[in-house]
Amino acid sequence: MKQMIIHGGKPLQGDVWIGGAKNSTVALIPASILSRTPVTLEGVPRIADVDNLMDLLNEMDVKSDFQKTTLHIDPENIKMSPLPSGKIKSLRASYYFMGALLGRFGKAVVGFPGGDDIGPRPIDQHIKGFEALGACVTNENDQITITAPATGLKGATIHLEMPSVGATMNIIMASVTAQGQTVIENAAKEPEIIDLATFLNNMGATIRGAGTDSIRIEGVEKLEARAPHTIIPDRIEAGTYISLAGCIGNGICIHNIIEEHLDSYLAKVEEMGVVIDADEDSLYVYPAGDLKMTQIKTGAYPGFATDLQQPVTPLLLTAKTGEGVIIDRIYPKRVGHIEQLRKMGADIKVEDDIILVHPTSKLHGATVSAGEIRAGACLMIAGLMAHGETIINNAGNILRGYDRVQEKLRLLGADVTIQDVPDK
Repeated sequence: MKQMIIHGGKPLQGDVWIGGAKNSTVALIPASILSRTPVTLEGVPRIADVDNLMDLLNEMDVKSDFQKTTLHIDPENIKMSPLPSGKIKSLRASYYFMGALLGRFGKAVVGFPGGDDIGPRPIDQHIKGFEALGACVTNENDQITITAPATGLKGATIHLEMPSVGATMNIIMASVTAQGQTVIENAAKEPEIIDLATFLNNMGATIRGAGTDSIRIEGVEKLEARAPHTIIPDRIEAGTYISLAGCIGNGICIHNIIEEHLDSYLAKVEEMGVVIDADEDSLYVYPAGDLKMTQIKTGAYPGFATDLQQPVTPLLLTAKTGEGVIIDRIYPKRVGHIEQLRKMGADIKVEDDIILVHPTSKLHGATVSAGEIRAGACLMIAGLMAHGETIINNAGNILRGYDRVQEKLRLLGADVTIQDVPDK
């Protein structure tokens, strides 16, 4: 087990550079197997999920090499191989191999995906999309088998009941080589979907409308990588460091940002009183004065991202008066971090899946557990704020989503150590 040890309570300052988007990367790596030629991804974050996906590629005889921030993937000798439970269980995004394998081979055999425990996240929308394209889907012994008909997948109009990012991406990957036109209605609009479409289009796909609620895909015979693809900056990592800078910063400049990807988030933190200067692809966050509480409701993009409700929670604790309210309309059960914050002295509670936050003058160090990626980020910020020593167990979850986090925090002046300890 990974354990993060923080000696907090001192202001941080300096510069931090945001890595490539995790939520793009974990889709782009599976999508790379759609190419008949080697793929190069640039701006790849150093996160544990990348290592796990590379292990899955290896099981299919797909060679990969990761140096600095560049990942080379060679799918030329790929073999159709079942991906049973194992590594699949370690990350939710493994389900992107369903669409990628279906698009490449007309068949996918994948263990039921694991990942973060943040409440129900069914894959029925994914299956609905595959079936609309003509595939047969069966689920036996916690393993999903998806098979295209002998005549191949055929384009269809698919209306999603909700704008699911995962389903939108999976259907795109499955349909890029299907016969005819596929239309995804009520599609998710997240920037990471545009990133995936750009990557595939540059390999010869014909995808239009990414970033809108109606995406059209004209099937092509094959895809071939022609040039390196640079992954967009991670808006969730950026938002996490903005929250950190508002909580405990003495002037922090955050580089490699696409500001428009953070519009809803920035509107909320500035409403609280956080002062931010924008300069091209960077944001400078000033030392916080007296902040006021606010109400946050998460929503589909361009709304307030569910992945940022936990990292922003410590910022609400620093407000001087009032009651803050957080309502996660995407994953209402995403409240596991609240009890952990209470161990650190936070005046915070959950009532009917609604998070109620009250001003907390001082947090103290404690031993807590990171139940998933964003909960871990929340506790990490709280630990940096707290007086004394904070020990975060299951810190491997933080490493799954945050690029070189120990290195970046230390450059800001944080006293942070990550170590391996025996599992309890």
